[in-house]
Amino acid sequence: MDDSVTARAVIDELLPERLERLRRVSGVPVVFGGATRGRNLILNRLVGTFGDSLRGLAVQPGKGLGGRVLRQRTPLRVNDYATTLTITHEYDRMVVDAERLTSLVAVPVLVRGEVRSVIYGAVRDHRPIGDRALRTATIVASQLQQDVEQRLDEVARPLEALAELAAIIEHTDDPRLRARLSRIHRNLSDRPIRAETRPALAPREIDTLRLVEVGASNLEIATRLGLSPETVKAYLRSAMRKLGVHNRTAAAHRARSTGNL
Repeated sequence: MDDSVTARAVIDELLPERLERLRRVSGVPVVFGGATRGRNLILNRLVGTFGDSLRGLAVQPGKGLGGRVLRQRTPLRVNDYATTLTITHEYDRMVVDAERLTSLVAVPVLVRGEVRSVIYGAVRDHRPIGDRALRTATIVASQLQQDVEQRLDEVARPLEALAELAAIIEHTDDPRLRARLSRIHRNLSDRPIRAETRPALAPREIDTLRLVEVGASNLEIATRLGLSPETVKAYLRSAMRKLGVHNRTAAAHRARSTGNL
């Protein structure tokens, strides 16, 4: 699964509790936030708001306070949202008119260097939003970052193990062992084993096909490589099976097209 999708799911799960914690510890009456989707921040978690005017708002990079946070990747606050000249005012109808918010702080949640969420704290009584709110929001954002990164690691470890198992299966010549490993892979994951675009050929199979490509007979190949004709035939049969073809000429062409030669 794409990291951005996993991170968004974890943030959606954890954010309500983290916003309540921010509200309780900092004392600010209004807190809200959301996860990023593409370049935009989508606000979908609201606590203490009058209504749903902010819900679903897509905050664009550079627009409003949250948009500046998306672009600058650093905590910011404004103590008179309606009149400040440090931000643009595309969202005044929701922030000022509908919610009557005056002072706000916004803090990014950086997950592996990317802004995956922004959390806000806000007041309505024209007093400046204090250092306590900024400090608490920064701590909550940092804890959320750690939780999301831990969850991403937990998801990645089994996927990496399955990918390694799939690679072993692709490189296994023993059909019985391949079947056993494939059953294990299917039991551990509903993902199909991804076939490689470049089949894994043994060095001698490649040497044999190189000579087939220039028109050598099996006897000539055996002489050049110091092998018996039967061994050459065995290498060719194995290569044809791996490449999914039924004759030596097609095997040479297929090996060339897949980058083996």
